[in-house]
Amino acid sequence: MLTTKGKAPIVSRQMLVFFAILLSYPLWADAAGLYEYLGIEIVIFIIYALGFNLLLGYTGLPSFGHGAYFGVGAYGYGLAQLYLDAGFIPGLLLAMLAGTVASGLVALFLSHRRGIYFALMTIAFGQVFWFLAIKLRGLTGGEDGLLNIFRPDIDFGLFQISLKSNFAFYYAVALIAVLVTLLLWRLVHSPFGMAIQAVRMNETRARFVGYQVWWIKWTVFTLSGAIAGLAGGLLNVAQESAFPDTMSLHASGLIVMMVLIGGGFVSFWGPVVGVIVYYLARDLLGSITEAWLLWYGLLFMAVMMFSPEGFAGGWGKLVAWVRRRKQGEVLMGGAQND
Repeated sequence: MLTTKGKAPIVSRQMLVFFAILLSYPLWADAAGLYEYLGIEIVIFIIYALGFNLLLGYTGLPSFGHGAYFGVGAYGYGLAQLYLDAGFIPGLLLAMLAGTVASGLVALFLSHRRGIYFALMTIAFGQVFWFLAIKLRGLTGGEDGLLNIFRPDIDFGLFQISLKSNFAFYYAVALIAVLVTLLLWRLVHSPFGMAIQAVRMNETRARFVGYQVWWIKWTVFTLSGAIAGLAGGLLNVAQESAFPDTMSLHASGLIVMMVLIGGGFVSFWGPVVGVIVYYLARDLLGSITEAWLLWYGLLFMAVMMFSPEGFAGGWGKLVAWVRRRKQGEVLMGGAQND
């Protein structure tokens, strides 16, 4: 495990396991009864959830309208391709820029708010973006969505890589996920990461010790919106379309549920677990009943009631219990030997 002296590890064991599963997925997906496009969806939402958890889990700021920036990124990529003939990488950069600008403007109104007022304003702004996506038919296609998007080739000058196959596109998305994961891991373990956690623990005290709380909240909200925009752009490429449903209150609530059920408040990897649980529940339960979302909701309620820290927190408790049992057995064995 790579480390820096006196600091958090650059690459952790959990990260190596995650990367190994991520990069090997197409090799064993068929044998496990899965498929490549499912992997694309999961990885895109992992990127989205990791960025969202920077806001919710690490800074303690609940955003119930975050689908707005995800959708803005999707429309940003589509419009860039349709009107600017942007390629894959320039289109994604413009999607990130769209998410950054939209979330940065909204954060100007939110960064001085806290608690329920902050949460309610995120809903209000999210609904504004959703309404605009429906009503600006000449630009967004309205309820019909933005269509005629295609997967472009990645042009490296001397050669090109086609993204038309799900196999090739999966690895493009997976490499982006690796970069985003490394960036966020270093960020949350940096001095700035300690500052945002101080805001989560006690915003008033953080302000008294000298932190510019409003600036920290604005920065985190904007960065989270930028990553949401990137994920939205990738979803646009995957689906070859963009729809206003991605900005709805329902869609914004799903990302909150994914992060909470996974354990985003207690683990960096909680959002990864939450996204995987959601998509496996959708496909496995969906093959059994049309009411799969009801059962997922019941699962969410059960986890929140009996393990509020989510699956990651429950796993941590189980590991700690096993370790205590082993230590107890060792101590008892030593006492008997004496």
